[in-house]
Amino acid sequence: MSAHSKGSAYPTSHRGTDSIHPLNTPLPIVDGVGPSSLWLPAGDWKTVLDFLVHQFPAVDKDTWSRRMTRGEVVDESGIRLTLSTTYRAGACIFYYREVGLESRIPFDEEILYEDEHILVVDKPHFLPVIPAGQFLRETLLVRLRQRGQPDSLVPIHRLDRETAGVMVFSIDAGTRGEYTSLFQHRKVEKVYEAYARTAADLVLPTVRRSRIVTGEPFFRMKEIDGEPNTETRIEKIRDVANDVTLYRLMPLTGKKHQLRIHMSGLGVPVVNDRLYPTLSGAADGFDRPLKLLARSIAFRDPVTGEERYFESQREL
Repeated sequence: MSAHSKGSAYPTSHRGTDSIHPLNTPLPIVDGVGPSSLWLPAGDWKTVLDFLVHQFPAVDKDTWSRRMTRGEVVDESGIRLTLSTTYRAGACIFYYREVGLESRIPFDEEILYEDEHILVVDKPHFLPVIPAGQFLRETLLVRLRQRGQPDSLVPIHRLDRETAGVMVFSIDAGTRGEYTSLFQHRKVEKVYEAYARTAADLVLPTVRRSRIVTGEPFFRMKEIDGEPNTETRIEKIRDVANDVTLYRLMPLTGKKHQLRIHMSGLGVPVVNDRLYPTLSGAADGFDRPLKLLARSIAFRDPVTGEERYFESQREL
């Protein structure tokens, strides 16, 4: 279903973070792609160019020199940085990131709802929400901008690349904080569905609480002893063929990979999960999507006061 009425800004993790706040950046959006930003750490580099060459060894000095000459590296005030600009710890720089030829991710997003404040999209598996790493143009944010959505478009919650389903964006910067606060203060009801192994000894429904922190490698998370910082309610929907069960997952918190880790911790990892419980070397083939779907999101609209409900039309 699309919307109907019943009456932190999105985090990024990139050594040079792709900006999702285009109205606050000194470089414009180009073909749907915004500039990346980077805070300069303490260090003894003589120039900004010296730091960039050190920070990004895959990009040679000549490439950075050409970018600077074209005016594509600026500071937070929009001042162009030159080959001799002195390094200043604590400054924020903006630049355009370049990625090699990207193969198209062969799945399409669907718009579920749009008004002057928000855009709600049904995201396919494999498509990242924002540019990061090897993904730049083949991301949901850039695709939507290229389809005519405004440069002010910003995702207001997290959804992993491997996960499909409902994703909410802010359009209007003036009301963005009101929608973002819904997620920050847990005033949003999120329901996921997942296929995982049938476990006869698992008593359902159950609530999984644990402490999740960054693991190794850096893109994985892990559970450790300590005060819980995550909570998920898990219910059984129905058993299906081949010793597989369809589960309903309702997270109270929103840690990275929380649902995948909680299912793995219960001994029923999500089907086709390449990260949990162990890191798989298998290829990330389009024929083996992670069987995890953000089925629905519901909340009271902070601007209109209406009860909003958005549901994915996808099937696992």
